[in-house]
Amino acid sequence: MSLDLTSNQMLGLTRASLAGLRAALLRDAGPSGAAYLQEAGYAGGEQLFASFGDWLRARDVETAPEELPLEEFEARAKEFFREAGWGSISIGSLREAVATIDSPDWGEADDAGTLEHPSCHLTTGMFADFFGRVADHPLAVLEVECRSTGAERCRFLLGAPEVMEHVYDALGNGQSYDEAVEAVE
Repeated sequence: MSLDLTSNQMLGLTRASLAGLRAALLRDAGPSGAAYLQEAGYAGGEQLFASFGDWLRARDVETAPEELPLEEFEARAKEFFREAGWGSISIGSLREAVATIDSPDWGEADDAGTLEHPSCHLTTGMFADFFGRVADHPLAVLEVECRSTGAERCRFLLGAPEVMEHVYDALGNGQSYDEAVEAVE
């Protein structure tokens, strides 16, 4: 059973189109382009989460996504994102301070690996809304490794906004994200 994009108010978009949109926004809008993509991702998170609920019901799962046991939610979310064309993910955590989402084949990443900074901006907004609905409180998302920069995987950190602000600031001061998360109390 495949995901019916039309009935879920979704559409298929080629990776090349998304990469072209990102390149044009970053070229023409500079750093603001990343914020525009994050905002667009966040705006789509609500419908994506509703589509996830519909997808679950089509598989005879009557429990609301946010009420699933953690292990089942993770397994179902992995399957959903892969089937929706985004790629494979694994979900974990660092020091219980932040959740991690890793992907060796994330759809938004640029396989050329020539960009200077992580660039899955649409995803960071989308994950903030989608996973924030499960957490039942606002989440901030920061991509700390990206295949667009030549890394082997894309790694997203999800956490409370103040925690992610600390990690972001620490990265700006030359610390690794592992060190920054370790310092979270």
